[in-house]
Amino acid sequence: MTDPDDLLLSDAERLHALTALGDHYAAGRLDDPEFHSRSGDIAAARTLGQLRGSFSDLPDGVPLTSVDGMIVQSATATGGELVRTSSSSPAASDPDRELQDLRKRGRTVETLDGLVLGATLVAFLVLQFVVGWDYAWIVWPSLVLTLGVPRAILQFTDSDEELYEELKESDDEARKERLRAATERIRELGDGRETRD
Repeated sequence: MTDPDDLLLSDAERLHALTALGDHYAAGRLDDPEFHSRSGDIAAARTLGQLRGSFSDLPDGVPLTSVDGMIVQSATATGGELVRTSSSSPAASDPDRELQDLRKRGRTVETLDGLVLGATLVAFLVLQFVVGWDYAWIVWPSLVLTLGVPRAILQFTDSDEELYEELKESDDEARKERLRAATERIRELGDGRETRD
């Protein structure tokens, strides 16, 4: 029986591996030189085993596997992010941990804001139209208080909120740039693959 590492790759399988690498790049796990080097190696790979080095230090490993002598896709991507995410390094510096904590608290506050707004709207509609209470509008001023509670509990100040919004914007821009570069590189490598014998 053929060693799984010696199974030959199709162009579609190489493209799947390039796409998975692009997701890692977009997630910030690889810098530009690493992505360009690894994507070139993947485009040139002829066998499943030749992909291992490009994915050995990435979550989920090689996005292809061998099952009963056939190559099948494994680690899939969703919305540009790999399904599993790597945990933060214990050696991360204090500023990194502080930024991670700020991002976590910011996401939690955003989620709670959505829940509070939704609950307030439902309460208003029920009181106004189901119960017929003329003073249903009173729920809207109480929104100021209810939106402040999660911020107080999580110690999420106005300056934290400003910084979180800046971080979100910066992260979004960096991710868009990495996705654009990954798409261009995959297209570039795809064009070169079509002319290969």
